[in-house]
Amino acid sequence: MTFKLEGPVLEGALVRLEPLEHRHAADLAVAAEENRGTYAFTWVPRAHEVGEYIDAQLGRAAAGLLAPYAQISLASGRAVGTTSYWDPRSWRTDDRLDAIEVGFTWLARSAQGTGVNAEAKLLLFRHAFEEWGVSRVDLKTDARNSRSRAAIESVGARFEGVLRNWSRSWVPGEDGRLRDSAIYSITATEWPECREGLEQRVAGFLARGRAR
Repeated sequence: MTFKLEGPVLEGALVRLEPLEHRHAADLAVAAEENRGTYAFTWVPRAHEVGEYIDAQLGRAAAGLLAPYAQISLASGRAVGTTSYWDPRSWRTDDRLDAIEVGFTWLARSAQGTGVNAEAKLLLFRHAFEEWGVSRVDLKTDARNSRSRAAIESVGARFEGVLRNWSRSWVPGEDGRLRDSAIYSITATEWPECREGLEQRVAGFLARGRAR
């Protein structure tokens, strides 16, 4: 028996994470073109590439490597980006997941800073630690991506180091080049404190929304 990586629908007060499907393509095409200046280091498809992007993610999912999500803003009811569980690892037994990465994350510019990212991470981390019983969740980004690194640190992940020439670069004009990746993680013992911090952050976004 081997662990079957599946991502159920996860819903909060600001965002609903739905398994990625082609029905999300139209919204994602709009989201991807809002302001591409915020995507300098991140793999975000152009509007005309969204169908191929979804096909690629679903192919990884079929191979058991990925559980991709569309991020649905509950304020608008529209898909505003994607995220995924990625790189499942089982070391002790084949049917128990020990570690998982959260990655392939991007958000439309209008959804950034709204609490969607914080709550999406809360939902993903909570399911991984409390339902799957993982020992760690990790995240990584281009070491040069200060915006992404700040966002990762803001959700409570700890910096572990930089892996040099770790993966391909997604920066325009750097085709064929490798990037250094900054690695972050949250362990099971750190999760209760991390969860409390994320819940407080989400509550703050909700309170600001009600005050408008």
